[in-house]
Amino acid sequence: MASNIKFKGNTVTLEGNLIKTGVKAPDFKVVSQDMKDVTLADFKGKVKVITSFLSLDTSVCDLQVKEFNQEAIAFSSDIVVLGISKDLPFAQKRFCEMNGIKNVTVLSDYKYSSFGKNYGLLIKEMQLLARAVLILDKNDVVRYVQIVEELSKQPDYEDVLKALKEIVKI
Repeated sequence: MASNIKFKGNTVTLEGNLIKTGVKAPDFKVVSQDMKDVTLADFKGKVKVITSFLSLDTSVCDLQVKEFNQEAIAFSSDIVVLGISKDLPFAQKRFCEMNGIKNVTVLSDYKYSSFGKNYGLLIKEMQLLARAVLILDKNDVVRYVQIVEELSKQPDYEDVLKALKEIVKI
């Protein structure tokens, strides 16, 4: 996995410890829409699909959250979908309420940047999160990593869902 990705054709740099499959997922501290600190441990015992994105105020990110919200309807209660960006919690809450986002827990890395740094997804030049999808198993082992090389593009949803089906079988 490269630590350089592109935004509208221009190279940007990812900061932090680039996450890899097969390793124990590092902890992180993000903020919920009600301004409470949330950590990885809050989702203990669940398979976690984590999708990160630049900002809910962009059309690609808007679609990404809506797509995962729709797909998550079919997921078992053992699977949680977390959407993480650097958007302020107030903006995230407004977005979720306006768009009926009930199947994705949308969280903010604005305060600590610990998710971005601990997972190697913080864009140095923008101080925003890269577009990525990670899957952690119930024991918080990273089983899948997809970092979208061109930030203006959508993730490969089919590949995520295929991987999730295999991971849930483990």
